[in-house]
Amino acid sequence: MFTGIIRERGRVAHVDGTDEHRRLRIEAPATASELAIGDSVSVEGCCLTATEVEDGQFAVTAVSESIRRTTLGRLSEGDEVNLEPAARAGDPLGGHYVQGHVDGVGHVESVEPQEEGATMRISTPPELLRYCVEKGSIAVGGVSLTIAALRNGAFEVALVPHTLEQTTLGRAQPGEALNLEVDILAKYVEKLVRPGTIPGA
Repeated sequence: MFTGIIRERGRVAHVDGTDEHRRLRIEAPATASELAIGDSVSVEGCCLTATEVEDGQFAVTAVSESIRRTTLGRLSEGDEVNLEPAARAGDPLGGHYVQGHVDGVGHVESVEPQEEGATMRISTPPELLRYCVEKGSIAVGGVSLTIAALRNGAFEVALVPHTLEQTTLGRAQPGEALNLEVDILAKYVEKLVRPGTIPGA
């Protein structure tokens, strides 16, 4: 479980594998210092397991399901990634409940400066947009954000200066793909109110 509060912006140091199985080594001294082999860590919003930890770096492996649903298959050496170790008992819940189970990918439509921050508009698949509500929560690239508006197949979020400085969203450009995880509470509500609307229900 995560909170969507990014602890560090890491850098992909090495990538190997295939489209079905990719191994990433990530340089991130602060995050690596908190990890042990077997621990969960959120990489761009995707929950992965640390398989190696040493010298300020850690390694994770993304399997075909993760590659298919997320942007992990597009990462290259030198790319920056949002990182968050799993929440521990007693940690403040500064964002919202984030599982690290990416639902799909959205694309940046626009980024408009707003005073010291910015407004980002992200086009979203209809099957995910149905769970989005104004003032509701969503994780974008692992970052917990509040939906400011919904219109024409997209949602908007307001990015404060801290988010722009401390996460990869500050460098996102129109057309860029971003991992999305909708609020799990919305899915539970739908299943309870309308049984059978969710696959496997």
